[in-house]
Amino acid sequence: MSHNTFGHLLRMTTWGESHGPAIGCVIDGCPPGIPLAAADIQTFLDLRKPGQSRFTTQRREPDTVEILSGVFDDDKGRQVTTGAPISLEIRNVDQRSKDYGEIRDKFRPGHADFTYWEKYGIRDYRGGGRSSARETASRVAAGAIARKVIPGVSIRGALVQMGPHKVDRSRWDWDAVASNPFFCPDAETAHTWEGYLDGIRKSGSSIGAVIEVVAEGVPSGWGAPLYGKLDQDLASALMSINAVKSVEIGAGLAAAELTGEDNADEIRMDNEGNPVFLSNQAGGILGGISTGQPVVVRFAVKPTSSILTPKLTIDRFGQETEIATKGRHDPCVGIRAVPVGEAMVAFVLADHFLRHRGQCGV
Repeated sequence: MSHNTFGHLLRMTTWGESHGPAIGCVIDGCPPGIPLAAADIQTFLDLRKPGQSRFTTQRREPDTVEILSGVFDDDKGRQVTTGAPISLEIRNVDQRSKDYGEIRDKFRPGHADFTYWEKYGIRDYRGGGRSSARETASRVAAGAIARKVIPGVSIRGALVQMGPHKVDRSRWDWDAVASNPFFCPDAETAHTWEGYLDGIRKSGSSIGAVIEVVAEGVPSGWGAPLYGKLDQDLASALMSINAVKSVEIGAGLAAAELTGEDNADEIRMDNEGNPVFLSNQAGGILGGISTGQPVVVRFAVKPTSSILTPKLTIDRFGQETEIATKGRHDPCVGIRAVPVGEAMVAFVLADHFLRHRGQCGV
């Protein structure tokens, strides 16, 4: 299976399967001299790990990370990056592969089972192998390192829609994100989601969601015209996350409903002689290059394909059959996708920072 590496100057390669002994990643291109301890990574892994509420899969994984290479103690006694590849490992400790025995020969509708079999002639039916959301723990670990490369940039994500239920943006409060199990910036809507998702969960079904990630402190000038656009790479990064079906930047699809006057982010000068945009329909990116405004991206995650409701399908022998998936699954996988989205945005921004510095020297 090829194409397991993402990035240009900063690159990550993820490895491992959902029900294998471990998962992990290798980060190549990280500058030397950056303080890095396992605790710096663990903080973000703890946000993504399963089993933290009744609204996520009850698989119990501590997601403890170990740094295997790429760090050394400097003259001040700090563990810092050396510039060599950084290898990270996260052990799997709570696999229940027997849960998937009944579907080893069947393809889950909406899942990658069928396409993996068609392409490779073999698939890991135990949780989906590489197509499992388990792989995203490696991305979160890599994103934690990327944040260290661009410490001046703040990257925050929130769940803004679950099924048909959207947050009320007039009540947006970043502090509320850490105060509910949904990463929701609207405490009132988060309360509504509890009853809604309980119903979904108890029925054995699942639901999709929309996540918004905002990066503040990104200076103007990151990105490149045409084939190195910042928004192009953000879209690619987010679309590479398992279960993501749509990505938009700034106004996104809503821009199609705007007039030229409404869509134009007018520019003035402030008292210090700096350009100031009066709106941010562009999501902080124009012509593929950052404007200095907050970079705003959203992505939609489909419902989890592993559900208890029987669905029509076929097996690998070409026989028509039915399938119902038992085991431990997220009723809304979009919840734990919030720290994953943050990580991918962080990785793209860190990569573009290094690319900009390499070309322009600043």
